[in-house]
Amino acid sequence: MKIAKAEFVISNTDVRKAPQEALPEYAFIGRSNVGKSSLINMLTQQKKLAKTSGTPGKTQLINHFKINDNWFLVDLPGYGYARTSKSTKKKFQKLITDYFEKRKNMVNAFVLVDVRHEPQKVDMAFMQWLGEHNIPFSIVFTKADKLSHNDIKKNTLKYRKEFLKTWESMPQSFITSASSKLGKDDILNYIESLNEIVKDQIIDIMHNNSSN
Repeated sequence: MKIAKAEFVISNTDVRKAPQEALPEYAFIGRSNVGKSSLINMLTQQKKLAKTSGTPGKTQLINHFKINDNWFLVDLPGYGYARTSKSTKKKFQKLITDYFEKRKNMVNAFVLVDVRHEPQKVDMAFMQWLGEHNIPFSIVFTKADKLSHNDIKKNTLKYRKEFLKTWESMPQSFITSASSKLGKDDILNYIESLNEIVKDQIIDIMHNNSSN
């Protein structure tokens, strides 16, 4: 898939105000400072579509971007930032929970994790929650340019071992680098393949929602 058009649509803290178009939707989420905005900008070939910041926890809204007039890319708030107040964490948690429970056209969540680190409890707990709620997701390992090929392999194997403790298999995963554009085609082609499968289903779901 080639992205010819990527435009910002809306930011909000209320899932009910999200776009009601019958288009498939893909959410990008991860711990603060995992490189989410850089990855989104790399995928869309736009340097400033998603705002990058050196300050973790900067994304505080649900941000919808329409891609090729054909699907939505959704930038969700990060989680697990230690300096965030308890009240703010609670607000973000509700925002994220509401999004995944109420957005019926959400096809897949891309959970970003920093490949430089071993499996983190907060990431594993979040992915466990997605699995328990039957929410489809994939893992996107970021910042691959910071490690050697062997170290990348070692760390991803650690994730596989962690998943196999409670899961039958590890979810679909991608190795990426925003600077080298590694993984760009793999993710976009995966989204394109899912779009072909769910397009008619999304139209039926959105039609039923509007009728109720």
